[in-house]
Parts: sequence; structure tokens; C-alpha cells
Amino acid sequence: MRLVRTFRIFGQVAKAAAVAGLIVSSAAPAVANSKYAGIVVDAKTGKTLYSSSADELRYPASLTKIMTLYIVFEELEAGRLKLNSDLKVSAYAAARPPTKLGLKPGSSLKVQDAILGLVTKSANDAAAVIAENLGGSEARFAERMTRTARQLGMSKTTFRNPHGLPDSRQRTTARDMATLGRAIQERFPKYYSFFQTRSFTYKGRTHGNHNKLLGRVKGVDGIKTGYTNASGFNLVTSVHRDGRYVVAVVLGGSTGRARDAQMVKLLNEYLPKASTGARTAPALVSAPVAAAPSLAMANAPVPTFKPMDEPEAPEATGAPMVLALAKPDLPGQREDPAALVTGSIPVPPKMVQSRMSAVFEEVSQTTEVQPVPKQYADANVVGIDGQAMPKGLIPTPAAAPATTQVASLAPIAPAAPLAKHELTEDSTTDTVATNDAPDQDPSWQVQIAAAESESGALEMLEKARTKVGKDLHRKAPYTEPVNSNGQTLYRARFVGFETKTAALQACKSLKRAKFSCYAIYQ
Repeated sequence: MRLVRTFRIFGQVAKAAAVAGLIVSSAAPAVANSKYAGIVVDAKTGKTLYSSSADELRYPASLTKIMTLYIVFEELEAGRLKLNSDLKVSAYAAARPPTKLGLKPGSSLKVQDAILGLVTKSANDAAAVIAENLGGSEARFAERMTRTARQLGMSKTTFRNPHGLPDSRQRTTARDMATLGRAIQERFPKYYSFFQTRSFTYKGRTHGNHNKLLGRVKGVDGIKTGYTNASGFNLVTSVHRDGRYVVAVVLGGSTGRARDAQMVKLLNEYLPKASTGARTAPALVSAPVAAAPSLAMANAPVPTFKPMDEPEAPEATGAPMVLALAKPDLPGQREDPAALVTGSIPVPPKMVQSRMSAVFEEVSQTTEVQPVPKQYADANVVGIDGQAMPKGLIPTPAAAPATTQVASLAPIAPAAPLAKHELTEDSTTDTVATNDAPDQDPSWQVQIAAAESESGALEMLEKARTKVGKDLHRKAPYTEPVNSNGQTLYRARFVGFETKTAALQACKSLKRAKFSCYAIYQ
């Protein structure tokens, strides 16, 4: 009897040890990854709240484009460029490997479109166009990028090109990228708001911003992701919350999801430790740049290698959206989309009906953007607040009040396992420096409401997850702006369901908890 009991105790100890081992190993991947580096900086005080290999050299990949945009903003501020200025497209720029806007040699590109192409699509051809028009060549523009980096205190960063395509001599550190992330928004608050852009339409094609923390983690207002095989998955993030302001960097993530999860983990742990007081850190300012002599585009370098043979990833799957309604268990209520809640404030049923019919209609595109006036038809821009940003009028973001209410910075739950044929951000080859992830194959999602504000949508998702429990376990909350009859609504969804059955089961649980629900195949 004692022997049996001893074995039972031993078994329990062994099981506990195994669980402890799993816990330790689950926290270890970021540290064990030789490419990993990270830092969290309190931007108000300049104090480093967290660092891991923060001064070790790494490849920036498309984080490079933050400095490219910094220099564009310098030119705009100095009046040497305007948002509607035309930039000439050379054969060399047009031949840059994907991801790209697909610019044609001899055409022109508006400055604002170039900016948005970098922010959303991470377009390598647009980055090359900027470099050639402002510097004469990529090499000369990169020299200016490096000089600017030194002026900002980025002592270990060297740039060789404006886009981040692989070059073994182009190196940076997590600390230097945090410095750049702070500097660009502190120096150019008006233009920094470009980084909040959720989607951008150019020449009839819509490009989404693949910074997955926008719209999922409240307080996040940018700024950029990047990837090559050599660099791993990189991310610079800025957060304003409850009077606190931090800039965090994760370099060398093993996957896009692992990178995002690590970033959210760092924000959860270190944002509460940031100062809520007045700013005491010195300003990060580069020296003014004199006007450059006029540049002859005929001298632009000839392409030294052919663009990638692989076709560019499609912007959307084109698969139709399929709706499966889980009827709400409310006595006497009609089976009507108008029954969906839109927040704590009631909305007249007739108004809701007209909005919901647009929100839940069957469509063939996976991205919807805010319409803008005809004169801006070539660049329809939707900001993080869901409002259109017309050319020449980019709003200056208001300072975050100390009393801003933020629901949660809970880690993003990993999505469901992917089919073998499915392309993801991880599929990018080592010749592509980009934050652009090919759209995933259609999958089942659950939508519970369309709120009148993004914060309202996130609050409803958090409330639903708390009440429902296991059927929403490891399902990621997601918001998506949509325009309906001139008003912006925010879809509140859970994503990551492997099957229709799983999505409908979640809807049944939501229904029992007094939430309305649609299962959506998109």
C-alpha cells in the first residue's frame, strides 16, 4: 500500500515537473532564438524598461522604410516636397522585387501615394522611387539615411538601400530602432498619423496594413513590421495608454504570430511601469538638410538583377462571404440583423436595419474602404479611426489624455493551424523585405456586432469572451471598419475557427449568453 502511494506521489511530482518544464519552455523561445533582440523604452523619460540583446547587430528588413519616410517627412516639412508632388518612376525602381505597387517605368507617383505604399504595402518599388528622386540613386539616398541616423543617436545603424531588401552591410539594433520609432513621431506628429492607415487603394487595388496590433491592442498607433529570412520577423510598436507612452521593438521573431505575441507580452509587463508624469527625455531631432541640387533621372542605375519570378501575392482571395445565422434566444424577437447590439446605447431599429444590411451583406471582396471624393479616387485612405484621409489633409493626432480608458492588452491568441497549402507571412522568401503578408485562405469567423466605435467593438468582444469561455478559447478578437450610409461602423469578430461546426458552436454559446451572432466564411 505504501509502495503504491509512493509511486502515486512520485508520479504527481513528475507530472508537476513536466508541467513546469512546459511553462519554462513556453517562455524561452524568444530568448533561445539567436536572431531575437528586444527593447521597451519609456518615451517620456528615455528610460529603458526592458532589453535583450538590444545593442547587438541585426538586419532591419522593412523597418528600413521608417527612415525612408523620416527623410520624406523632412522634405515635406522644409517645403521642398508636397503631398501632391509627382515622383518619376525609373526602370530600375519599377524592377524592384515584390512586394510592390506594380509601378510602370516612365510613370509618376504622388508623394502621398508613395508614403501610403510604404506604410501599408511596404512597396519596394515606391521606396526606390523616393530614393532616386530625393537622392539621385539608392546609394546616395542611403548615405543620407545613415547620416540622419547618426544625428539621431543611432550609433550602430548603417543603411545601404531605402527598402530593406537583403544587404549584409545593412545593419541596426533594437535600441537604434526604438530611437527611430520615437524620433519620427516626435519630430513629425502631423505626418506620423500615416502609420495609422488601415487600408489604402491605389489604381483599383486595396492594400491592407499588416501590422496586426492595429485594431487589436488599444493604444497602439503604429508603426512598422518587416521580414526577410536573414532578419526574422521584426516589429516596432508605439503605444499611448493611460498617460503612458512607450516604444517597443521586437527583432528576429520566428514567425509573425510569435513576434506579435512577444510584443504584446512585453507591453503587458512593462507599459504599467512607464511614467505618467511630464516628459523629461531630451528631444530627438536631426539637423536640417539643405536643398539638394536638381537630379537627372536619366542617371538612375540600371537594374543589376531580374525581379523575382514568383507572382505577387493576391490582394484578396475573391471568395464570397457566406453568412450562417445563429438565432438569438430572445422571446418575441424577430430573426433580423437589426437585433444585433451596437453598444450600450440603443439605436433606432430603422437606422440599425439600414446599417446592418450593408454590414452583413454577401460580398465578393474581403476589404472595404471608406469612399472619398472623386478628385481623390486614386488614393482612398482609411485611418485607424475608420475615417477617410483625403490628399493634402492629414490630421494631426491629438495627445493621449491621461484618463484614456483601455480595456486590455491581453496577448493575441494564436490562430488555428493552417492547411499545408495556405500561404502566410512566414512564406516570404529571403529576397523580400516586407510587412506584407499574403491574405490567408477563406476561413470561418464569428461576428457578434457592429459597434459605432472601435473601442466599443473591443469592449463587446472582451465581454463576450469573458461570458462564453471555452468556445472562444484561443480565438483572436478582431475589429474591422466598414462604411455604411456615410457612417463608420466597426465589426466585432473572433477569428481562428477551423470549421463551420466550431464557429456555429461558438455562436450557440454566445446566443445563450444573450449575444447575437453570425458565423462568417471569409
